Amino acid sequence: QVQLVESGGGSVQPGGSLRLSCVVSGSTFRRKCMAWFRQAPGKEREGVASIDSTNTTRYGENLKGRFTISQDNTKNTLYLQMNSLTPEDTAMYFCAANQWCFTPIRPRDFIYWGQGTQVTVSS
Repeated sequence: QVQLVESGGGSVQPGGSLRLSCVVSGSTFRRKCMAWFRQAPGKEREGVASIDSTNTTRYGENLKGRFTISQDNTKNTLYLQMNSLTPEDTAMYFCAANQWCFTPIRPRDFIYWGQGTQVTVSS
């Protein structure tokens, strides 16, 4: 089993930045691939970014450059740095874990999920 707890969400003005964190515990074998997803009201859950045990990163369409995924294995924590935020980035953000990373980043490939943290971008 893998447990995931997100934090760092909140309200920010357009153009602002946020850093999300996800503390991970449990089986290391089953969390070789870590990812961030987001889901806006009325929309499907979409892959934001993923990172594997070699620190190879993948990003959802049009998100690389503004968003950066990273992990600190000494702290068992996954991060998502989000810059130049726009109202279209408003969503619930989830971290997820699985054994393998694939392209594209699809929710159905992930077994373990956190409860999510809300990000709201508004003036």
